[in-house]
Amino acid sequence: MLSLSKTAARLALALTVSLGASPLFAAAKPAPVPPDEFQIVSTLDGKFTFTLPKGYVAEALPAGVQAQGTAGANSTMYINKASKSVVVVAQTLRNDGIDLKDDEPLFLDSAVKGFLKEIGTSLPDYKKLAQKKLLVKGVGLRQVDGTASMGGGKTLNSMFLAGSGNRLLVIQAISRAEDVTGHELLVRQITSGK
Repeated sequence: MLSLSKTAARLALALTVSLGASPLFAAAKPAPVPPDEFQIVSTLDGKFTFTLPKGYVAEALPAGVQAQGTAGANSTMYINKASKSVVVVAQTLRNDGIDLKDDEPLFLDSAVKGFLKEIGTSLPDYKKLAQKKLLVKGVGLRQVDGTASMGGGKTLNSMFLAGSGNRLLVIQAISRAEDVTGHELLVRQITSGK
């Protein structure tokens, strides 16, 4: 079980670090979904879905890297240029033969501990603000809210960790620090499970 949580933590950390090292709010490449359309994001083989508000444009990210412990991960970044907010959704398949239940507290709690332990070295000014346990349509989530300097400025970020069967899921929502209301709305969209 510990190796599963480390995989989730590495995936979350790799997302955080890659976003912090790149121009976070850069323009996205053209996507098939126009930014004025709502987008339904489906994860964990359809067990967890949410709807992004209008204005987000999807861009596929490069596949995970074996050396970073994220091999097999596929990710999509959704960028809203107007609000300068980003949502990254990453899933990876595990090949260890262990199937996670849709709500497995031991795994989820361990994944959060691993993430929090490792993030301090990558983002020295990361500050955890809150941590929540959620159950959305039968899928257990762990939400960790914090602040950090990323992409040249102070940000609010919320990380969501989940697992089901042979899949791990990490969702990261990032907004400008001064956009508290917009970030709260984005988090509600993700946790509503619609």
